[in-house]
Amino acid sequence: MKFVVSSAALYSHLQAIGRVINSKSTLPILDCFLFNIEGNKLSITASDNETTLDTAMEVVESEGDQQFAVSSKTLLDAIKELPEQPIAFDVNAQTMEITIQYMNGKYSLMGQSADEYPMAALMGENAVSFTIEADTLLGGINRTIFATADDELRPVMNGIYFDIFTEYVTLVASDGHKLVRYKLYNVKGDEKAAFILPKKPAALLKNLLAKEAGEIKISFDDRNATFEMPNHRMICRLIEGRYPNYNSVIPQNNPFKITIDRAAMLSALRRVSVFSSQSSSLIKLRMANNELLISAQDMDFSTSAEEKLACSYEGNSMSIGFKATFLMDILSNINGQEVVIEVSDPSRAGVLVPAEQSEAEELLMLLMPMMLND
Repeated sequence: MKFVVSSAALYSHLQAIGRVINSKSTLPILDCFLFNIEGNKLSITASDNETTLDTAMEVVESEGDQQFAVSSKTLLDAIKELPEQPIAFDVNAQTMEITIQYMNGKYSLMGQSADEYPMAALMGENAVSFTIEADTLLGGINRTIFATADDELRPVMNGIYFDIFTEYVTLVASDGHKLVRYKLYNVKGDEKAAFILPKKPAALLKNLLAKEAGEIKISFDDRNATFEMPNHRMICRLIEGRYPNYNSVIPQNNPFKITIDRAAMLSALRRVSVFSSQSSSLIKLRMANNELLISAQDMDFSTSAEEKLACSYEGNSMSIGFKATFLMDILSNINGQEVVIEVSDPSRAGVLVPAEQSEAEELLMLLMPMMLND
């Protein structure tokens, strides 16, 4: 069986789906790409047994239909070094020997039978579906994935929670210290449903969606979800379990509100946090008279820093402590020029929201405080 394909196009497709392959897979066949030639269409699959990625491309010419598996690392490393040109694959169906011919040379390698490659999971009869624009889904993942946990004892926290309503869809992520709730009013479900997308497929989606445009169809049942994109398809195992009631931890009626330039505060935090304790990364925010004082100190090394920023704040002076790295993470993932920080007292969580939000979305981030020594 023979087929000819563009080297650059093939490498682009292989690179996009190759990220799913686990270098420590227990199944040797999962170190391979699965190739399937039907007519002038080449379908390529990569999997780690939990998540499967498919992509398809047109071939220049082909003789015969066939499936075979080929080492992902060998193929990627070999094609990576080729300049753009047509390359011809010749696959011996009996011996599984593969010859790849290009302009000034050829590669010879051994393939494997496609029969050993595990099949992707099929959706159950109770599957639920909804559609979302690629850029909307990408924005949702970008704003939430940083807040997911790495908690072996509470696996439900290790992913992005999709809470689907008939009026809107909410994406939630939390690691117990910080929480993100992102409501999308231009995305709706046909019924109330929910699923937890693990962190690895979420990160894979993030890379794929940057190259996609148009509508994405998401289908899911109790165990798996399918993301159908114009150029790729992803099937992944979901995290099973009940996600905590995220709305119950968001404090309401916060009397102290500060409005401040987001970029200026982020820059000041980066400077001042250098002088915070390496073990705690504690930073202190003191609000008073339209002024925010950011300070940090490390008693072990006798270092300290403070910086004043102009802001909009009226009310009693108040101090609250946060972990600097978490606060910087949150500010880095909020869009807009100004951010509003809402607090009630030094022992309760602080709420951060953009000063201006579009009608189509509502972003809220929460950060648990740290105990201040004074």
